[in-house]
Amino acid sequence: MKVTPLALITIFAATSSAFGLNGAAQSVLKSTTQSVGGFAKKSPAMVQPVDIQGNRLNSVALNEASGDAMDVRGGAAAPVGDAMEVRGGAAAPAAEKGAPIDIGLIIYFGLWYLGNYYYNITNKLALNAAGGKTGFPMAISGLQLGVGALYGIFLWLAPDARGKPKVTKEDLVKMIPVAFCFMGAHSASVFAMGMGAVSFAQIVKAAEPAFAAVLAQFVYGKPVSKAKWLCLPIVIGGVVLASVKELDFAWSALISACIANTFAAVKGNENKKLMETAGLKERIGSIGNQFALTTIMAFLFSLPIIAIQEGSRIGEFWQLCKTSPAVWQNLIASGLWFYGYNEVATMTLKKTGAVTQSVANTAKRVIVIVGVALVLGESLSPIKLIGCSIGIGGVLLYSVIDKLVAPKK
Repeated sequence: MKVTPLALITIFAATSSAFGLNGAAQSVLKSTTQSVGGFAKKSPAMVQPVDIQGNRLNSVALNEASGDAMDVRGGAAAPVGDAMEVRGGAAAPAAEKGAPIDIGLIIYFGLWYLGNYYYNITNKLALNAAGGKTGFPMAISGLQLGVGALYGIFLWLAPDARGKPKVTKEDLVKMIPVAFCFMGAHSASVFAMGMGAVSFAQIVKAAEPAFAAVLAQFVYGKPVSKAKWLCLPIVIGGVVLASVKELDFAWSALISACIANTFAAVKGNENKKLMETAGLKERIGSIGNQFALTTIMAFLFSLPIIAIQEGSRIGEFWQLCKTSPAVWQNLIASGLWFYGYNEVATMTLKKTGAVTQSVANTAKRVIVIVGVALVLGESLSPIKLIGCSIGIGGVLLYSVIDKLVAPKK
């Protein structure tokens, strides 16, 4: 499967409005709305009411005339409901309008799932094209962040795209833990997917709540309920069961995915602390700006890791990029997909409640695990599917258990 330049253009065009390039779209929408609105204006009626002398009456005159007529007859304008009661009738309840469908939210969900799905595919193709298990996972993960960083900067420079953040040096220093953990989680995830099957790495990453619970309880001093603790053996048991018959099992993939979970859990807690900084949200300006800043800093942090791990072979990687278009094409595509789906996911989750978020994340993992395994020809044995179902089901239960067991008011 190759990602051609035409595919890259399609990716950019399809996701540009979701990633921030919405100025042109808004202007087109506005002009379209105005043109359509022209048809909504009421045209004057073909037959106009007149008085007995042939003079045309307007609506105001008609209302006054009807009011005078009622006064002359001694009548009074009564509500329709009252009139029906006088006649012994019953007022039918007005038809309630159903809740409007949030088309924007549906599009966000679609782009989030689609972006995550194609990121995992293009990422694996880039890893395989660059040598697979003996290739360059650190270089690929770092350059993916670099692609995202360039895209974020482009949005700031492009006219009518996105306003620049107004952060201070102190703000950037406070963002270092979040950016470093973001880099660590991404690099470890890419390494895990390079060492083994994507579906297996995703199953292990589904156990992230277990790592988050331990860190919250013992590091950040935020107690986790007993009900959530009881859910963790289900999650861990499902991961273990899925690993038993894994044909592409590798300890390096398992350990790397666990390291990625640890970084992700720390990032989540550090991000909560970061956003408590007075005035930071206003200085950053938007969710997109926050993610762009985090990605740029994460890319800078990844450069020393690339130099340490694969610096001596960087010439070989450069030759691969020049001789094998599958490497650089899938590298760029996966970088764009990664940046895009993460930003869209953040915007999507901001628009939904806790339960919806849990169900959405669960559905996303199922789609990615099954879909990517089918496309890439990875093993999907019955034991692996059962373990996957148990593990992901445990994650969903972990997310909603506190509400389920909460006493009813």
